[in-house]
Amino acid sequence: MGRFSKMHGLGNDFVVIDARETALDMTATRAMAIADRHAGIGCDQLILIGNSDRADVSMRIFNSDGSEVEACGNATRCVPLFVGRDVLIETKAGLLDAKTVDGGASVDMGEPRLEWDAIPLSYAMDTLTMPVSWEELPAPVAVNVGNPHVIFFVDDLDGVNFDRLGPLIEHDPLFPARVNVNFAQIIGENHIRLVVWERGAGLTRACGTGACATAVAAVRRKLVSGPTTVSLPGGDLVIDWAPGGHIMMTGPATHVFDGEADWARF
Repeated sequence: MGRFSKMHGLGNDFVVIDARETALDMTATRAMAIADRHAGIGCDQLILIGNSDRADVSMRIFNSDGSEVEACGNATRCVPLFVGRDVLIETKAGLLDAKTVDGGASVDMGEPRLEWDAIPLSYAMDTLTMPVSWEELPAPVAVNVGNPHVIFFVDDLDGVNFDRLGPLIEHDPLFPARVNVNFAQIIGENHIRLVVWERGAGLTRACGTGACATAVAAVRRKLVSGPTTVSLPGGDLVIDWAPGGHIMMTGPATHVFDGEADWARF
């Protein structure tokens, strides 16, 4: 039997497995089976905590469709709560420094990548005002914060058909690694409302990297300045970024329960 913890960040939920003492071979098929909400444990993402030669721990992230991804902001905030102390975390997106705060964690998410080939896009273009769009959506912004994001600033978020446009844009050939699709509305001074269609997971209640990417895009467009509250369906995150600097993300992390499972059955 193997132990796991069920955790979430603003309703974006995870099965977190500690593989530091006992290694666990994680495949796409096994990750999908564990993430299945009817026949498995159920989660948006599966998080595998391991040992690291470069940091306190390593973190691997698997979406509910079995794909392994580079970064997950909400899951990163859960790691210091899971480990029980501030930690430096090795991820496919680089080293992330996560510190506990009252009710959650604050994470240094590093510097955003803004070059077209770092997003990545299929061909060169301006990433601040991309000369492309889909249907009635305005020209978007592209940002990589360890994983690829495209951000649309709209006047009325309630008028967007997320279920139709999300997968259409995620799988567009313009994005060779697929893309997380962010639909954002400025609702006040330094305040953004956001809904994210996550690559490999669909609509989730919150997306930490999406909030980071959207705040960066809003600063670049001069729509906000200074620390920005990003309101997602699951709650609020505070994102602070200035051009040339690192992104700081602060928000809740919640431990729900611990359990045991026979991983050989998945």
